[in-house]
This record gives sequence, structure tokens and C-alpha cells, in this order.
Amino acid sequence: MAKVETKKLSEEDMLNLEDKIPVLAASATVSAYYRALSSGLTVYRIQGTNMVEAKADGSVRVIAPAKPRTKVQLGKVHKVRRLKASA
Repeated sequence: MAKVETKKLSEEDMLNLEDKIPVLAASATVSAYYRALSSGLTVYRIQGTNMVEAKADGSVRVIAPAKPRTKVQLGKVHKVRRLKASA
């Protein structure tokens, strides 16, 4: 068997790669959105202050008003309401 050498990343290389994570995540989210639409699936998203249903034919239907985002302060405990599994 051939021996494979592993190269350790420097701290600078690791920081450069970590800086790319938000861009890669955003790109993957957009890609998944369009892939779901092109497969004929319905996609739900927040548009402005509403939750909307988007379909592949371009139609958009308002489902419900979106709840405002919850700001959480660093170090403060925030309780999350549990939903029933059947909901």
C-alpha cells in the first residue's frame, strides 16, 4: 500500500477557509431552493413580513404573516416553545 502524507494547515490557511463558510452556505441554500422548485416541489419562504408559498411556475401565495425575529442577547437563556409532533 502507498503511504499518504497528510499536510497540516497553518492557522492562516484555516482562517481563510473559515471565512468562506458563510458564502458557501448561502450558495448551497440558493442552490437547494432552485433545485426544489425545478423538481416541481413547493417551497415556503419569508418574503417581507409574510410567509409565502412559491411554486415552479412562478406563482407566489401568501400563507400567513411572519412572526418577528427574536433577538437573543449573548449569555442570556431563551426558552423555546415546544410544538406537538402531530402539528
